[in-house]
Amino acid sequence: MSNSTDKIVETVKGVGLGKGKNLLAVSGGKRIVVSRSTKADLIFPVGRIGRHLRKGRYADRIGSAAPVYMAAVIEYLTAEILELAGNAAIDHNKVRIIPRHLQLAIKNDEELNKLLGNVTIAQGGVLPHIHKELLPQKSRSGDGVGKGGSRKKNLDSSDDDQSPDNVEDC
Repeated sequence: MSNSTDKIVETVKGVGLGKGKNLLAVSGGKRIVVSRSTKADLIFPVGRIGRHLRKGRYADRIGSAAPVYMAAVIEYLTAEILELAGNAAIDHNKVRIIPRHLQLAIKNDEELNKLLGNVTIAQGGVLPHIHKELLPQKSRSGDGVGKGGSRKKNLDSSDDDQSPDNVEDC
């Protein structure tokens, strides 16, 4: 490490500091503790996820890279959902993300909907959707059906007398 601007000189084994403590010797002789989250450049806590993996008894043995990988995946999914929910909040002229925005973000994204399709979000609501049969009919030329037309038959017509509604029971 010939560059004088580099403050980190070497990694020192922590003697008597317990598991997982990594010390870095700094040029001034001070030692600082660096977490695995900092080493992996993650925000989510790698140590806490590793502890929960071990205490959860999901497997007899947990590798040292497993909590790092899991923290990275969870952090990525969280960032993705929050980005989409933030966009939904902006679309509704809001500055705060509410559960409705999370619901819209998840349901409108194909992959997130597949992953979280069976998840119920409290106060999330439902996606706005009107079935196509319930929408008003588009007017067709010549039919008289549509905006101004009527689908009912004229009651004065002679062919209505043979309809099943007009047949009297004997």
